[in-house]
Amino acid sequence: MRIIKNLSSFYIPILGMLLITACSDNFLEQPAQGSLSNELVANAEGAQKLLIGAYGALDGQQDVDNALGGGGPWEAAADNWVYGTVAGGEASKGSFGGDQPAIDQIVKFISNPSNGFYNTKWKALYEGVVRCNNTLRTLSNVEEISDAERLDIAAEARFLRGHYYFELKKMFNMVPWVDETSEDANQPNDVDIWPMIEADFQFAYDNLPPTQGDFARANKWAAAAYLGKTYLFQEKFAEAREIFNTVITSGVNSGGTSYDLMPYFKDNFDPATENNSETVFDVQMVANDGTGTITNSRQGSKLNYPYNSPFRCCGFFQPSQDLMNSFKTDPNTGLPYLENYNVDPVKNDMGLGVDDSFTPYTGSLDPRADWTIGRRGVPYHDWGYHPGAAWVREQSYGGPYAPKKSIYRQATQDIYADQSSWAPGTAINVAIIRFADVLLMAAEAEAQTGNLGVAMDYVNRVRERAANEDGFLKDYIDPSDPMAGFDESKNAANYNIEPYTMAQFSSQENALEAIYFERKLELAMEGHRFFDLVRWGIAEETLNAYFEYQGAITTDVRGGRFISGKNDYYPIPQVQIDLSVGTDGQPLLQQNPGY
Repeated sequence: MRIIKNLSSFYIPILGMLLITACSDNFLEQPAQGSLSNELVANAEGAQKLLIGAYGALDGQQDVDNALGGGGPWEAAADNWVYGTVAGGEASKGSFGGDQPAIDQIVKFISNPSNGFYNTKWKALYEGVVRCNNTLRTLSNVEEISDAERLDIAAEARFLRGHYYFELKKMFNMVPWVDETSEDANQPNDVDIWPMIEADFQFAYDNLPPTQGDFARANKWAAAAYLGKTYLFQEKFAEAREIFNTVITSGVNSGGTSYDLMPYFKDNFDPATENNSETVFDVQMVANDGTGTITNSRQGSKLNYPYNSPFRCCGFFQPSQDLMNSFKTDPNTGLPYLENYNVDPVKNDMGLGVDDSFTPYTGSLDPRADWTIGRRGVPYHDWGYHPGAAWVREQSYGGPYAPKKSIYRQATQDIYADQSSWAPGTAINVAIIRFADVLLMAAEAEAQTGNLGVAMDYVNRVRERAANEDGFLKDYIDPSDPMAGFDESKNAANYNIEPYTMAQFSSQENALEAIYFERKLELAMEGHRFFDLVRWGIAEETLNAYFEYQGAITTDVRGGRFISGKNDYYPIPQVQIDLSVGTDGQPLLQQNPGY
């Protein structure tokens, strides 16, 4: 992470290693090697560095993973590509069936609590909680510090703790609450922690400044947006509506720029244009930081590049045909097909060799499709035309497509790509909340409280940005030389997108259907989809239909089945239950229903 990562050598030894983040009894009994005393860090500088350590856990990539028995970095990736996107039906796992088979079990909802991915994610998030609690505990012993700095450190630490617990809550639901006042980290998980998450974000909103000296730090308005999201997940729509409207009308990013959509959709996925007016809160990434690793370069996404391509590895995270079809628009209205989008699917090159002729789909498309999905015959950023099967490990398993939002450009790879590992890293940030997300969450809250016209206006604001023709993907000036640039007068496909009218927002049911679909289009491949489907109560219907449709195309999801009341949340890792022994010798942690 920019600004924050360079102090990792300071904070790694002093994490505290609470019980919840451990992996074995033997590990717990070992003294902390090279740890620093409380006296040494109980000052303003020490508290700030502990806070930086709390930020450092945002990417889920702990240098202590080996000591803790951690898995691959993709198991706890900050963008939730496994748990939010692939499990949400937006993408196939990709590669081939024998590579990372534990993901197949997760996305088909046939895994059990012993799947190691769950434990890795659990530990990574509680590692963040530990660091926040250590910061707050140490801060209470700091004497020589201004009231303003004390309050800011406490508010930032509680914002971050709110984030880590929000992630835990939406993933696992039944999670134990441990804070800086807890004398014993071994707590039961039978208490609803939403009120505590709310309290952390409310404290951060009340006490953080509107701007920060370092852009990576959370500000007042990021806390407000996250508080609104917390309300939304609890269906507190009136409260969410009120605070989202305040964020939209008054909010600024940490650099002091008023929140607004960037002119071009693509600006959110290019390091050259990141940290902009749309940035509410990002996990900051950096390439070539001098460490000789890609730990700070979106390491959790290292598998997610086209196979056998200039990126070397590894063919995972392939957008689904279902997602590709979602970007079709009515040629007359420019609106999406909300219910029957899989009828007359977008043409693909399944089964075709690289030397077989292929003409890309010529029907009407939302322009966001080609900034989200790589497909044959369309420019893959500035890397040339996507060649199809040549960049796909096994089409019959994962389909014909490739991800794009997390892929760096050829022209700036020396700056924004990192080749320090067997797979690339990138400086493309992970957006936790961006302003388009705020607008769509606000639209949802407005629709749920009966303000359909306002809801439509928020959705249309997002669609009108997507309709900016200057931001469409262009075709090459010289098809034989992609580096020669793009012909600004020639779109790469038949793009057609228009705003909604009140005819489509005439009822709450219709409005919500449009809003839900707009989130799918705008936020595709960004880790939100599964959690949205669950909180809307439509996961079973949507995902089982996805398994039926996509399973007829690719083999990876065949046999998948979502069961409402069970699969709404992932199982509590069995190893954590086994470690949570109470005074009676029985585990304190309860398993989620159905597992």
